[in-house]
Amino acid sequence: MKRIITVLLLLISCSTFAQSKKLWLHYADQYYKAKDYSSALNYYLKTLDDTSVMNLQIRPYEPEISNQKLGQLKNKQGSEVPMRSYVLHRIAMCQKYIFDYSAAIPSFKNSLTTGHFPEDEYFLGYSYMQIKEYDTAVIHFEKYLQNDKRTDSLAKCADRDMIGCYYAKDVNNVKSEVIITMLDTSSVNKGTSNFAAIYWDGYEKIIFTSARTGGVLLDPEKQQSEYLCDLYWAEKNEAGWSTPRNFGRPVNTGLHDGAGSMSIDGFMYFTRWSDLNRNDVNIYEARMMNNMFFEAYKLDSSVNVPGYQSKNPFISMDGKQLFYSSNRPGGSGGFDIWVCDIDENGHPVNPRNLGPTINSEYDEVTPFLHHVSSTLFFSSNGHNSTGGLDIFKSYYNPDDSTYATPGNIGLPFNSPQDDAYFTADRFLKHGYFSSDREPCDGGHCYDIYEFTNSPIAFKLTGFVYNAETDDIIPNALLTFNDVNGQDEPIFLTTDENGFYSQDLKQEQELFIKAKKTKFFADAATVTTFGLTESKTLEQDFFLRPIPAGEIEIPGIEYDFNKATLRPKSKEILDQLYDFLMLNNDLVVEIKSHTDCRGSDAYNMKLSQERAQSCVDYLISKGIARERLIPQGYGETEPLFKCDDIEAIKKSDPDKYEEQHQRNRRTAFRVLKQS
Repeated sequence: MKRIITVLLLLISCSTFAQSKKLWLHYADQYYKAKDYSSALNYYLKTLDDTSVMNLQIRPYEPEISNQKLGQLKNKQGSEVPMRSYVLHRIAMCQKYIFDYSAAIPSFKNSLTTGHFPEDEYFLGYSYMQIKEYDTAVIHFEKYLQNDKRTDSLAKCADRDMIGCYYAKDVNNVKSEVIITMLDTSSVNKGTSNFAAIYWDGYEKIIFTSARTGGVLLDPEKQQSEYLCDLYWAEKNEAGWSTPRNFGRPVNTGLHDGAGSMSIDGFMYFTRWSDLNRNDVNIYEARMMNNMFFEAYKLDSSVNVPGYQSKNPFISMDGKQLFYSSNRPGGSGGFDIWVCDIDENGHPVNPRNLGPTINSEYDEVTPFLHHVSSTLFFSSNGHNSTGGLDIFKSYYNPDDSTYATPGNIGLPFNSPQDDAYFTADRFLKHGYFSSDREPCDGGHCYDIYEFTNSPIAFKLTGFVYNAETDDIIPNALLTFNDVNGQDEPIFLTTDENGFYSQDLKQEQELFIKAKKTKFFADAATVTTFGLTESKTLEQDFFLRPIPAGEIEIPGIEYDFNKATLRPKSKEILDQLYDFLMLNNDLVVEIKSHTDCRGSDAYNMKLSQERAQSCVDYLISKGIARERLIPQGYGETEPLFKCDDIEAIKKSDPDKYEEQHQRNRRTAFRVLKQS
C-alpha cells in the first residue's frame, strides 16, 4: 500500500512540475515581450531547474493553464525548436539585454551547441567585444559571416563591430593626454542612474539628470523616486561637490524629466518621457528666472511628431538652432540627429535631418555643438563604434553648411559600453560625458565622468629662404605681432640653418614678418583659434633680393595728356602701399616715364606730375613723405628706342602702339634700406 501511495505522489509531483514548467515559460515569455529581461531570466532559469519543484509555491490560478498546450517555439528562421533549445537561447539573450556579458558568454555557447539559433554566434562575439576581448570577438564575427544562415541585418552589424574591434585595439586611438574620473558617488553619482551633465552659470555649476531618492512623485504609493529621473543641480567648490538639489515642480513631475540644455537667456530644453508608453518621449521648454522654472510646455510638431520619440535637445550657443534626436520619418534609420531654426518668437521651425554623413542606419543621439571650434559631437552605435554608443565628432563648415565625415574621439572617452552626453568648455580642456562602463546593481546604470585634457600647447616652426635660389637665410629677423594687440611683440632670429621655433598661445592670431638686409620682407598670419588639440604648425618665409634697378608697377594708367590717376591705377597703388607698409625700412624713388611722342620738355614735365600724383596718393594713404621721392624721366629711359619704334610704324602698326604703351610706365627703385 505504501508503495502505491509513493508512486501516486511521485506521479502527482511530476505532473505538477510539468504544469509548472508551462507556467514558468508562459511568465518568462510575457516578461520578455514586455522587455523586463531580469524577470524573464528568472522564469527561464526555472524551466531548466529540475529541483525547483521542491520549493514550488503553487499560485491559486495555476490549474487554469495546467492543460494548456504550449505554443510552437520557433527560431528566427521560422523552424520549430525544442523547448530546451528555445529556453537556452532566451536565457543568453536576457543576460545580454541586462548587460551581464560575463554570464551571457557561456549561455550563448550552450545555445550554440543546439544548432537552432545561428545568430548566437554573432551575439557571442558581441558579448566578448563588451568585455574587451576583441580578438576573440572578431573570431566569432567572422564565423557568423561565414554561416549560410546569417541574416543581412546581423551581417552588417558583424562587419561594423569588427571595424570597432580593430579601432579599439589600435593604440594610436588612445588619448594619453586625457585624464578621466568618475564624479563623486556620494553626491553627483548617487542613486541608480546619473547622466547628461551640462555647464550652468559658468563652469562651477552643473545641471544633470538623476534617478535617486527624494525625487518628485505623482503617487508615492505606486512610485519609487530612485527609478524616476529628475533634473538636479550641484556646485563644485574646494571641498568637492555640494549636495545636489532637485529643481522641484513644475519642471520635474511624476514622469521622467531630464537630458536638458540651457540657453544663455534662461530657457531650458529637456526630455520628458513615460514608462507606460514607449512613444511618449517628447522635448519640452521651460523658462528659468531666479533659479526657479515656470511651467514647461511641449514643443510643437516641428520637433515632437505624434507617435514618434524626440529627445536629447541641445540649444546652440547663439540660441539660433535646436539640435535633437528623433526616430521620426525622413531619417536614415533608428534615431537620427535633426536641427530646427529658432525664429524671432523663440519657436523652433524648419526641421531638417543632418543627412547621411552624420546619420547612419543605426542610432545617433545626444548632439552637442562646440561653438568655438564649430564641431558637432554626438553618440552613435553606427560608424566605427568600439561597442554600444561611442562619442564621435564632425567639423561643421558654416560657409556651405556641410559636415565632415565623423571621427571616433577614441579611448578613454569611449568604451565597449554606451558613452554619450558629451559636453565641454570653450577650449575643450574640460568637460563631462556619461557612460555605463562600470557594473551596477541594475546592470545598466549611467554615471557622469569628468575629463581634463593636458594643457594644449602650440608651436610654430619654419625656415627662411632666398626666394630666388632656395638657399637658407641665417640670422633673419622675425617679428610676431598679436593681431588683437593684447600681447607685446616677440622678436627672434633664425639660426645658422635658417630655422626658427616659437611657442604660441591658445586663441591667438599673429602677424609674422621675416626680414633681412638686402631682401624684401615676407609675412604671414598664423592663428590658433579653433584648434582643440596640441599641434606644431609650420610656416616658411621666402625673401626676394632687392634689385639694383627699377621695378615696374604694371597697370598704372592715366588719361591722355593728364597726370590724374584712374580708379584702376589707385587699386594698383594700394598694392604698392601694402608692400611699403610691410617693408617699412625702405626709401624708394617713384619713377614715371612717357613715350617718345611730344616734345622732350613737355614729356619731362608730364612725367614729373604723374610721379608726383603717385606719391601724393601714397602719402594720403599713410606712407611717410620722406620715404617717397617722385622723379619724372620723360622719354629719357625708354624700354624701346624711339627710332626703332618709328621704323615699324607702317609695317606693324599694332606693335608700334604696343611699344609706345610699354614705354609709358611707372616704376620704383629702392634708394635706401635702413
